[in-house]
Amino acid sequence: MSDANKNVSRRGFLKFAGAAGIGSVIGSKVFADSNEPNGQKQQSDQKLELPKRKLGKTGVEIPCLALGVAFNAVDNQITLRKAVDLGVTSWDTSSMYENGNSELGIGKFLEKNPDVRKKLFLMTKASFAKNIEDVEKHLQASMGRMKTDYIDLYFGVHGLSGPSQLNDEMKKWVEKAKERKVIKYFGFSTHANVAGCLMAASKLDWIDAVMPIYNFRVMQDPKLIDAAQACYDAGIGIIAMKTQAQKVESDSDKKLMEHFSAKGFTEGQAKLKFVLDDKRVTAACVGRENIEHLKQNVAAALDKKELTQLDKEVLKNYAAETCSGYCAGCANICDSVAAGVPVSDVMRYLMYYNSLGDTQTARQLFAEIPQQIRDKMLIADYSAAESRCPQRLPVARLMSQAVRTLA
Repeated sequence: MSDANKNVSRRGFLKFAGAAGIGSVIGSKVFADSNEPNGQKQQSDQKLELPKRKLGKTGVEIPCLALGVAFNAVDNQITLRKAVDLGVTSWDTSSMYENGNSELGIGKFLEKNPDVRKKLFLMTKASFAKNIEDVEKHLQASMGRMKTDYIDLYFGVHGLSGPSQLNDEMKKWVEKAKERKVIKYFGFSTHANVAGCLMAASKLDWIDAVMPIYNFRVMQDPKLIDAAQACYDAGIGIIAMKTQAQKVESDSDKKLMEHFSAKGFTEGQAKLKFVLDDKRVTAACVGRENIEHLKQNVAAALDKKELTQLDKEVLKNYAAETCSGYCAGCANICDSVAAGVPVSDVMRYLMYYNSLGDTQTARQLFAEIPQQIRDKMLIADYSAAESRCPQRLPVARLMSQAVRTLA
């Protein structure tokens, strides 16, 4: 991590924030610096930058915090501007987000601010691509919508659940796409069988970066940590997503919030810092269209205060106490015994619907499931999946809920 912010104080950050036109950032405790004398004058030219980390073997340094543009950026240009002001210049999107309005909004922003493009590390995904032709088609469409002639990091597989798509045909396409200079780097995102996908990537020299679910919950899985280490050793950058993890309402929530509030963190900041504390992680991608949340994320990334071992144990205990309400995405377990129903995918769509309030994406993705599979979701036998689920989830009840709410 860069030392650019070694001497950053809360007062200095607020001065910078004010210059950027965003006002105060978060509660006073987060940037408190007990060593700063009262009345100490800050340098007027003090400039703050988010810490940067190398993206694996590429050698490129990007901010440790990325903006997930999973919102209608056509109508929300202000969040993109604030992200640039705060140094959040890694942006992640997808050809499917908000029916293309995420990418169209980025294109609108870059058309008005062409000089910003060279500051950005732009990532997008080939959502719903079924073959190499689709991957190329999505790439061209994404570049057209975003008014750019190249993508910095292209996730040619969105939602990898097994290594079969990482084949020689894909490798040849990647090599040619780099020769044409339409992409700089290549990788994939993964929500299911994450450990297996990362371990497979670690054995391929043409994968530059991966975007897995990576949060305080799934980081309790030794297999996932081993796979992340294998990627790190192979020089593959890891951009963590879903870093906050699905919220599970329980009596433990109050205890968790009280603990971190006393430390000067919000619950979300503590979860973010838990991920960023893992040096295998290049960046944490947080999807926030709310500027106040964006500022809180930046504050957490800039803050020098580290989580203590007790803080980490509190999060680990919370993960254990609430695990029965969280799907860890182990598709290799449930999908193989659920009569052809993609349980892990449906669980993710429910998470979008229930926890993130993204009803449109949830229903759009659910509609992609073939009708014959949706027809048997209510009558399928999920007993084997429930008995093997390490999180002890009521799979049958959740699949019934999905049919009622997402169909």
